[in-house]
Amino acid sequence: MIALLVVACEVAFWVLLAVGLALRYVARKPKLGAAVLLCEPLLEVVLLVVTAIDLKSGAEPDWKHGLAAVYIGFTVGLGHHTIKKVDAWVAHRWFGGPPPVKPPKYGTARAIHEWRTAARWILAAVVALALLQAAVSYVGPDGAINSLQSWQQKMLLVIGINVIIAGGYTLFPKQAPKDADAVDREPADRL
Repeated sequence: MIALLVVACEVAFWVLLAVGLALRYVARKPKLGAAVLLCEPLLEVVLLVVTAIDLKSGAEPDWKHGLAAVYIGFTVGLGHHTIKKVDAWVAHRWFGGPPPVKPPKYGTARAIHEWRTAARWILAAVVALALLQAAVSYVGPDGAINSLQSWQQKMLLVIGINVIIAGGYTLFPKQAPKDADAVDREPADRL
């Protein structure tokens, strides 16, 4: 049931995003569209409560409970940025908005962009780690916590990979070609 709920939450995320953007741009009701988009975190609250109830009712923790924690973490870390990117793309593609800002390609600006991206992924992994640790503590040392600990290891790997990538752009920045113009040096995007 938990795995199906995770899938349902993901589908509902995109449905709410589509409805919110349709209200904002097609129906010209930006406040109502924003209100719909603000309902997105309720999906994670529902998933968290159902997962806790499932564990409380005696279900043995398995990969699905870990997946629920990871999904919540990734929505916390990446959801807002995803909504902003999709909003900018929809505004540009169909409603005459400005083109979305492209990430910088070179130098310090690219390194800053990569660290901001890494920060979002690290936040997602840290939230997932915290939820997984809460589940491990809740179940106790006598419970079957191997699957939850396996997810924790994967989240540590996500953190490590992101630090390595961002660090690589910092230590070995790609230099702009001599004939590159200023258009290729757009500022890094914000969190």
